[in-house]
Amino acid sequence: MDFIDLPVDLLQIISPEHAWNYQIIPKSKKNNTVCFYAEKTHISNELINELEMVLGFRILLEPAEKHMIEKTLGKFYRKNKYAGVSHTRLNSKDETDNFLLLLLNEAKQNGCSDIHFEVYESGNRVRLRIDGLLVERFTIDNNDYLSLINQIKIKSNLDISEKRLPQDGRISFEDNGEKIDVRVSVLPTRFGEKAVLRLLTKEPHLVHLDSLGFSKQDHINYKNGIFKPHGIVLISGPTGSGKTTTLYATINELNKTTRNILTIEDPIEYTMEGVNQVQLKEDIGLTFSAALRTFLRQDPDIIMLGEIRDQETASMAIRASLTGHLLLSTIHTNSAWGTITRLIDMGIEPFLIASTLNLSVAQRLVRLLCPHCKIKKKLDTSDFAYTQWLEKGVLEHYLAKGCDNCFYTGYRGRKAIFEVLPVDEELAEKIKRKETDISDYTTLKGIKVLSENALELVVSGSTSLEEIYSLICA
Repeated sequence: MDFIDLPVDLLQIISPEHAWNYQIIPKSKKNNTVCFYAEKTHISNELINELEMVLGFRILLEPAEKHMIEKTLGKFYRKNKYAGVSHTRLNSKDETDNFLLLLLNEAKQNGCSDIHFEVYESGNRVRLRIDGLLVERFTIDNNDYLSLINQIKIKSNLDISEKRLPQDGRISFEDNGEKIDVRVSVLPTRFGEKAVLRLLTKEPHLVHLDSLGFSKQDHINYKNGIFKPHGIVLISGPTGSGKTTTLYATINELNKTTRNILTIEDPIEYTMEGVNQVQLKEDIGLTFSAALRTFLRQDPDIIMLGEIRDQETASMAIRASLTGHLLLSTIHTNSAWGTITRLIDMGIEPFLIASTLNLSVAQRLVRLLCPHCKIKKKLDTSDFAYTQWLEKGVLEHYLAKGCDNCFYTGYRGRKAIFEVLPVDEELAEKIKRKETDISDYTTLKGIKVLSENALELVVSGSTSLEEIYSLICA
């Protein structure tokens, strides 16, 4: 390897700012002595004395190549204005507050969507989900972990004495004047409580359809579907594929003073001015279907339903659209056409689907290659699915390499890809006949499926074959 692999317990000995300032990498720790790698020309008694005074340990320095030091710093120590999160002893309320706030700010700066606090028999850890993948960031002592979980529960107005049941709450904090909401979920596990913090950093009024990544034709088809006075628009995809963001961007587009918009959500992720939002509470009978029944007596123009989970909810959604309302919702399927077959499997009559469904959309999030280090490569027989790529017209592609700009992951940021299927008269007839394959229809209409849109990102050099492999082979 051209960098030094660092386990988390060593990684958190020093903060990123100290690691970069002194150009050192921790090698080992025994009792109160820490050994660091440093470039040979930097090693001196003055550096050792300064480090001992700053870090409070007895310091040993071992020489290492300059390029290995630089690459290791770039991979493991992320530089930003909140890079000082290195505390592992949280023995006072002030230290716990400071650690949690610094961690939230660091997570926001690094584009993290979730923070996981996990407890196990042998130890505890903190992981951050960045660009869809979890990265281990800290290990924490048992006493410190308990203190941290209690602080999270206090800040999110949860019961700190309740350790047997799951709890949900919210934390709000500000970063440079920007208000950031954090959704908190606490779950009792075998060895203690696990907490997951979801960062909701985008203001809903700043999320627009134009910025989601629709192609020109998909954007036109989508707008045509949502601006119809009644009918159903369904968005499908796995958890974490951006469905909620698309729904909020749609509501933002439709939110006018002349329209009455009602939503039932689980949970409410963003508060939107001018929209009547209801929190799902199944334990007291406030389910999706129960809320929909009441919504129909509230003179709505537009209804947003968090998810269609069962036959009863699907039937109520059909009823709402038949009575002259526009209904937006999500459903868990793998493709836009799969949404229609899923509704049929739920027991909804095909003729009802054909007469009410305006639009079926499938979406995914794809990691983008780092523009600073991606490498162009001609397709050859060593590439997996070689023949398949050739059949699809891929002659060259880009590989993820890794550099300081992407922390040596090879990827930086994500992009949504869509499959937008508008329901016209011809497709409605196919739905009524319960046809299973509409590939000829989509080709004739110029409708691109997820795999085709993913392949365009490969050809343009935006992502790698490895990243979109599962979509191509689906």
